[in-house]
Amino acid sequence: MARVVVIGGHGKVALHLEQILSRRGDEVTALIRNPAHASDIEAMGAAPVVADVENMSTEQIAEVLRGHDAVVWSAGAGGGNPARTYAVDRDAAIRSMDAAAAAGVRRYVMVSYLGSRPDHGVPEDNSFFAYAEAKAAADEHLRATDLDWTVLGPGTLTLDPGTSRIEVSPTPAETSVSREDVAAVAAATLVDAGTVRRTIPFNTGTTPIVDALRG
Repeated sequence: MARVVVIGGHGKVALHLEQILSRRGDEVTALIRNPAHASDIEAMGAAPVVADVENMSTEQIAEVLRGHDAVVWSAGAGGGNPARTYAVDRDAAIRSMDAAAAAGVRRYVMVSYLGSRPDHGVPEDNSFFAYAEAKAAADEHLRATDLDWTVLGPGTLTLDPGTSRIEVSPTPAETSVSREDVAAVAAATLVDAGTVRRTIPFNTGTTPIVDALRG
């Protein structure tokens, strides 16, 4: 059994992940901003903790993370407001990484997106630019840490049912993947030591997730 904390616990990927982890016997803590979401978290078998990481210091986040075995970042500002995108997707994410290190939680899985990199190529006048910049900065910071990190890079997210099959490739044949499968990939990553210090780009495919990650 692992003790896993999911940051951004009420997101669609996160809710799937919490259910997967709790069903396999892990102890799951889900960080949420809105206490009204607590019942949704509990329905997934996880323990809700109200913690607004956007407005918490590194030390405050570390206190929440302490005692866990792994962190999964699945939070996001949701786009539309560049200032808040930088505040959450870059700054709060980076604080959570530093907090994990301070709390002695070595395993850290980042849910990013396919194509996240400093030379992402998104024009400054594109509404996606702030998100691309924020995620690139956060991912690069994580890769520079001593944490046992994994960066997951799924393509366009859908609400389709999961297939439990993906293709791991920087240029996968398909352009999208279900949120349920992203959660399944994150869950599989947590128990696969071979994914440590790897960036894993993927989309829907034909290979079972466990085999694709070992590919």
